[in-house]
Amino acid sequence: MFVDKVKVFVKGGDGGNGMVAFRREKYEPRGGPAGGDGGRGGDVVFQVDEGLRTLMDFRYRKQFKADRGEHGRSKSQHGRGADSLVVKVPPGTVVVDADTGEVIADLTRQEQTAVIARGGRGGRGNIRFSSPKNPAPHVAENGEPGVERWVELELKLLADAGLVGYPSVGKSTLLSAVSAARPKVGAYHFTTIHPNLGVVETEDGRSFVMADLPGLIEGAHTGVGLGHQFLRHVERTRVLVHVVDMAGSEGRDPYEDWLQINEELRLYRKELADRPQIVAANKMDLPEAKENLERFKAAIDGKVSVFPVSSATREGLRELLYAVADRLDALPDEPLEEGEEEERKIYRSPAAEEPFRVRRENELFVVEGERVEKLVKMTNFQYDESIRRFAHTLKRMGVDDALRKKGAKEGDTIRIGEMEFDFQD
Repeated sequence: MFVDKVKVFVKGGDGGNGMVAFRREKYEPRGGPAGGDGGRGGDVVFQVDEGLRTLMDFRYRKQFKADRGEHGRSKSQHGRGADSLVVKVPPGTVVVDADTGEVIADLTRQEQTAVIARGGRGGRGNIRFSSPKNPAPHVAENGEPGVERWVELELKLLADAGLVGYPSVGKSTLLSAVSAARPKVGAYHFTTIHPNLGVVETEDGRSFVMADLPGLIEGAHTGVGLGHQFLRHVERTRVLVHVVDMAGSEGRDPYEDWLQINEELRLYRKELADRPQIVAANKMDLPEAKENLERFKAAIDGKVSVFPVSSATREGLRELLYAVADRLDALPDEPLEEGEEEERKIYRSPAAEEPFRVRRENELFVVEGERVEKLVKMTNFQYDESIRRFAHTLKRMGVDDALRKKGAKEGDTIRIGEMEFDFQD
């Protein structure tokens, strides 16, 4: 089964907790703080593997979580950082943030990598909080939480040449005739419901990857038939081989078929209409094919190269493959991708986000915001000094004043993240 779109959950590893410890060695009466930092959590990294052709593996595993870093130790020993979790994906995978729609990565080259969810940094041990004013601090941080998000993976097939055309014009038969691929072939529309790949080798030793893509019909750019599932893969092919039923065995006019398919390509993505194209005039072994071919050539008036072929008798296939190989040789080595032209990017400082928001739920006051919620997660509430540092940080951020403006009084319940505590004025 060919899978080309999935949604998965990824989470970077949490950082290890820092430690509160002190040197207690013989002849060291004032050894001082010796709590080490926690190790960094592992990243979730996607890496291209050319051995994969679908996203099938993601149908059975929907969550990918990296390991957390080790906790800090005594004697000023830092915890070990966790290794990255490397997830293999096929070439042509686009990774999109499911919530924002932002493209995180477009992975096309062998072993290309992208960090999809970063691990959190390790919490600081009490050696980091030592100062002349407080030489023996009982303060340490918990590890920073790793980034977590839902992402959508979309596969856009990478192939040198793509076979396009109406259903049942002979695309699958043509692929099986020129390569070792054995796609399912049937005498009915939409026999091909997912792309098939085959490696084609010409007699002079050149080779390229050819894709048999599901058939198009009128309205495909709006999703009719297999619509977008098909057109998504056309975007990454370098040369289009437009297969036309020159015998008109379905009762359609070959020239009108050619016009309609090109119009669907243009409506879906304008650049596709300008993609290098070769016409394979198929089914030349059937009656009326030669007469239709003459009318077809006259109608297109030399706009594209036309090669009469028959997948059944293998007539003309050698010349067609040479023409495709020649056209590929004249193109850049890298596969065509979206936004080929380098765009000039202007980097601006991101707009400053408000550090927190305060709202009221009946008798409960809720403080929200990434910074304050991370502060709660990274505070070790086992130690009084850590609690005092937490309270001081909230006051410095202006949380206390904001709560008073909302009507908070002594003893009211405040919630930040998953933690609730009483307000003390």
